[in-house]
Amino acid sequence: MCVYEAKLVYSLVALGHEECLSTPTRVVDYLKSAYADNPMQEALYVILVNRKNRPLGRILITLGTLTSSLAHPREVFRPAILAGAAAVIVSHNHPSGDPAPSAADVTVTRNLRDAAKILDIEMLDHVIVGDKDGDPSGNGYYSFREAGVL
Repeated sequence: MCVYEAKLVYSLVALGHEECLSTPTRVVDYLKSAYADNPMQEALYVILVNRKNRPLGRILITLGTLTSSLAHPREVFRPAILAGAAAVIVSHNHPSGDPAPSAADVTVTRNLRDAAKILDIEMLDHVIVGDKDGDPSGNGYYSFREAGVL
C-alpha cells in the first residue's frame, strides 16, 4: 500500500503590486502570462484568494484540447482547502477568441458553484478569457458574475 503526503509548493510568478482581483479585467490581466504558455489549448486555472480578494496563488487544474477542458470540483477545490483560501476565482480560456460560454461551461460552473456552497468556500467568479477581436461584445472575456449566473 502506498501512502502519500500532500504539500504545497510555492513558485514565484511575479513580483509587484499586490492588487485585489475585484473585476474580471483584473483577473484577465493576472492570468495573461499563464494562457500565453499554451495558446492553442484550453487551460483551466483556479486563483486562490484571501479575505480581501488578494491572490494567494494560481493553480493549473487541467490542460485540455483546442475545444475542451475537463474540470471536477474535487480538483478545483483541493488546492483551496490545502492553502486555506477564503475564496476562489475560476478561469479558462477559449483559444478560438470568442469567450461566449458553451453549454458545458455553464454546467461546470453550476457544479462548481454548488460544491463551493457545500465547502463554504466562496466562488467569486468564473471568467472565460478570449480576445477582443474574437468577442462580439468587444470585452475579450465573459464573466459569469457579471452575467448574473453566480
